[in-house]
Amino acid sequence: MTEIGFLILGVAAGILSGLFGIGGGIVMVPSLIVFFGMDILDANATSLAAMLLPVGVLGVIAYYKAGLINVRDSLWIALGLFLGSFAGGEFAMTISESFLAKLYAIILIYIAFNYLDVPSWFKKGKKSKPATSAEVAQKPFWTYVLVGVGAGVFAGLFGKGGGIVIVPLLIAFFRYEPKKAAATSLAAMQLPVGLPSVIIYAQNGHLNLLFAAFIALGILFGALLGSKLGVKLPSAVFKKVFAVFLIFVATYMVYKSMS
Repeated sequence: MTEIGFLILGVAAGILSGLFGIGGGIVMVPSLIVFFGMDILDANATSLAAMLLPVGVLGVIAYYKAGLINVRDSLWIALGLFLGSFAGGEFAMTISESFLAKLYAIILIYIAFNYLDVPSWFKKGKKSKPATSAEVAQKPFWTYVLVGVGAGVFAGLFGKGGGIVIVPLLIAFFRYEPKKAAATSLAAMQLPVGLPSVIIYAQNGHLNLLFAAFIALGILFGALLGSKLGVKLPSAVFKKVFAVFLIFVATYMVYKSMS
């Protein structure tokens, strides 16, 4: 039954990965802690290992066919992810699990508030104009590498694929359309960019390859479904539900770390 649970978790993570280009770690790590009783470092290791193979490739193909992926930018981001992953994994080994859990909870709440777009509840702002292809193309390659490095550090530290950092940055600073940002982020994470962190976690005894394999199998099919939904459907309502889930998990993690 445990194996079935990991498969279901992988499918859920894959759907979110395909929808939002976030890699699925944002669901896997809290779920492994809350529902499977793992500590945060074991959960990080399992999540990163599950995303090591190109489990989102079916989703990437669907996005590519829809013309939503910028291949050049995704490759530069992938390079940065690989470089940043090592630093994130090393740093995770040096701080207490209790502090890491609290920091992780704060980040989950911050992400949830962004998904709910809380500032828009209190003020009326002008929406930015959509970027033209020329505006996106003007950015130098090293800016995408820096995005990848930052996302890689985050991924190694918190067991995520880094997409939760990449997608907002592509939208906010590179003026990507949200679906193209999600597609390009998902494509960047298909190379084994988290390998340095996985090696570090494994060397410190935090990796269970069997659990990671079952989750990876679920992600493979979930990402295809999520990407198809992402191409065809608006995701506003789903994002709000997801934000509520993040707030619940963050609250639980703070409570657990203090008990």
